[in-house]
Amino acid sequence: MEWKEILARLHIDALNDMQQAALVASREHPKIILLSATGSGKTIGFLLPLLEKMNPAQKGTQSLVMVPTRELALQIERVFRKMTTGYSVTCCYGGHKREIEENNLLEKPSLIIGTPGRLADHIRRGNIITSGIRQLVLDEFDKMMEFGFDEEISYILQSLPVVSFRLLVSATEALSLPEFVAMSGAHTLNFLSGEAAAGLQLLYLKASSADKLDPLFQLLCLWGGRSSIVFCNFRETVEKTSEWLRDRGLTNVFYHGAMEQDQRDTALAKFMNGTADVLVTTDLAARGLDIKHIRYIIHFQLPADEAAFTHRNGRTARMEESGTALLLLGEDEYLPAYAADATAFTLPATPSPVPDKPKWVTLLVSAGKKDKINKIDIVGFLTNKGQLKKDEVGLIEVKDFHAFVAVRRSKASALLSSIKNEKIKGRKVKIDYAK
Repeated sequence: MEWKEILARLHIDALNDMQQAALVASREHPKIILLSATGSGKTIGFLLPLLEKMNPAQKGTQSLVMVPTRELALQIERVFRKMTTGYSVTCCYGGHKREIEENNLLEKPSLIIGTPGRLADHIRRGNIITSGIRQLVLDEFDKMMEFGFDEEISYILQSLPVVSFRLLVSATEALSLPEFVAMSGAHTLNFLSGEAAAGLQLLYLKASSADKLDPLFQLLCLWGGRSSIVFCNFRETVEKTSEWLRDRGLTNVFYHGAMEQDQRDTALAKFMNGTADVLVTTDLAARGLDIKHIRYIIHFQLPADEAAFTHRNGRTARMEESGTALLLLGEDEYLPAYAADATAFTLPATPSPVPDKPKWVTLLVSAGKKDKINKIDIVGFLTNKGQLKKDEVGLIEVKDFHAFVAVRRSKASALLSSIKNEKIKGRKVKIDYAK
């Protein structure tokens, strides 16, 4: 396996210490527990050992990666596809039609990535053939147990008769492993320092009342135009906070676990491509999302515990970048002991103006991978038929049956009019603003 070529495709010059240690340990130990902080590059840390153990001559599924959320599954799939290894991969997760996955599983992909509930369902139905699976990764294992997936995980592991390599990944050191995981005698790699990321600035702001919406608004205006995540504890608070900010002219999107999959996809696409600079969310977004260059984290509601605080903060100051996390305290709230090092922050006497709307808008294209449409097709269509310049086309994300594309806001209306009757690769495709 040519690691240099694979790393080049991922735009990585060299493995970090954790990734290198995981690769070396996998050559010596059949069971590994990898403890490493959010944002440290764990995905590459376990994918490389899997690749090294996979056999190009073997037919059928060889490796299984189990994760707690669909977003994390899709993130890992994206990284694996970028590696361009020659091995096939598919994702299995709830929230969309099982039949789509059943069709993908007919070809017996080399690697399957999925959530416990959906994986267990496919195994029961005989859609996943487990007889050749020799490599197993349990990613964010602590989160899977927190979500109550023990029965599904136990069933899946009992259905894997020939696993010879197990790698369990967690961002939590105080990890309790049930017997069914079969990690007795595992080699542990502990890269948890217990310290905040070197580039993380920790602040707190004391509000003058219990209502923290106005200081939140002032903060976001002050930091306008920089990518920010606002963490709340409850879905209802997420939606109310998002609506309150939007009514005051501040562009944002919200995201939580009760949303339909297409709604979640759209919200994340808009945040990732710069159509919205602010994401209001629950702790669902504290792990499993690989969104680069997030500058600010605001704890609008205090996290449940130190672990949640750490995972939230892990969205910024990733991979040697800098970032700021701020705890917004009401008049009756106090700084938690685990944030005792935070520095007091004061809002300027003169409020900042509401930031301009982002320069990008997101368009929804009603065709995707299964329709043989890719990023190059979309860029070509928009630059040729839509007469956009390349710098007027932003991030493109192609899903199975649709795609999201960011275009300059100033060009969007004229673009939609000009391409109304045009076709992509001879196919009539609907393109409109993503709602």
